[in-house]
Amino acid sequence: MSSDNQSANQSILKSRAMVQEGKYLTFSLANEEYGIGILKVREIIGMMPIRTVPQTPSFVKGVINLRGRVIPVVDLRLKFGMEEIDYTERTSIIVVDVENGEGTFINIGIVVDYVSEVISIKGDEIEPAPTFGSQLNTEYILGMAKVGKSVKILLDIDRILAVEDLSGLNLGF
Repeated sequence: MSSDNQSANQSILKSRAMVQEGKYLTFSLANEEYGIGILKVREIIGMMPIRTVPQTPSFVKGVINLRGRVIPVVDLRLKFGMEEIDYTERTSIIVVDVENGEGTFINIGIVVDYVSEVISIKGDEIEPAPTFGSQLNTEYILGMAKVGKSVKILLDIDRILAVEDLSGLNLGF
């Protein structure tokens, strides 16, 4: 790649990082730290009874009744192909707004090991997701944030919970 192409790519990556700058809710899954843009988060609740829905993928745990609204719940560990664990008192459900592709949003709950904190991340602290070759899909990763001595994986929740993947589950959306 020529140096002109490299500098153009670097400037594109830098401008993407600046767009991703902002506040993120961080949480843990399998001892890794992740972040979701705070504007996508509707609320955080403790675990509550989840009613299973027949014939859904294993990562869809079912639905909850949250103040009269039926909210589908996805276990993010299972969605990412991680080992399933028993829920603890720290296990939380983060209710997020996911774009349905028609300009409107639906609420979906995601189960995480525990919620950490809300942090502000500057654009210069965000690097693009590393490429692992064509075998691994990283399109749902917005970037990697270097916060202190740790790295937080910033997620594009709209891509993770693509409505196309969840439609047809007859969960009310």
